[in-house]
Amino acid sequence: MAVSTLALGVQAFTLSAQVATATASASAAALRHRKELAKAVTKAKAKARLRRILVAVPVVGTGVAVAFEAQDFHDWQLDNPEGTFADYSCEVAELSAEVVDEVLQDLPQGVRPSRDLVLRQLPECEAPA
Repeated sequence: MAVSTLALGVQAFTLSAQVATATASASAAALRHRKELAKAVTKAKAKARLRRILVAVPVVGTGVAVAFEAQDFHDWQLDNPEGTFADYSCEVAELSAEVVDEVLQDLPQGVRPSRDLVLRQLPECEAPA
């Protein structure tokens, strides 16, 4: 009986140590993931801010906007090698339609276009089969 009690005590200690190790590892991974996610969000915001600033410069802005759009299309095409520019435009239009209200609310009242005006600029796309 004493041997069984001792064996169970050792096994309980071993399992407790394993649980503690797994918990510490999971906590470290979660913290690392949160830091990586925060860095990615900050980087995306900085990139968007830089794009807005560059596009705001009148003549340079047009060229930069076209270059950004071309790069975005190229990046999209890597994931969709059979896709056309029309497919890309429809996907962007669909995503844009989802966030148009949120984006418009961020604009100052004096320069905010109507929601309908913005949505009319998006291409007409067929629903996927």
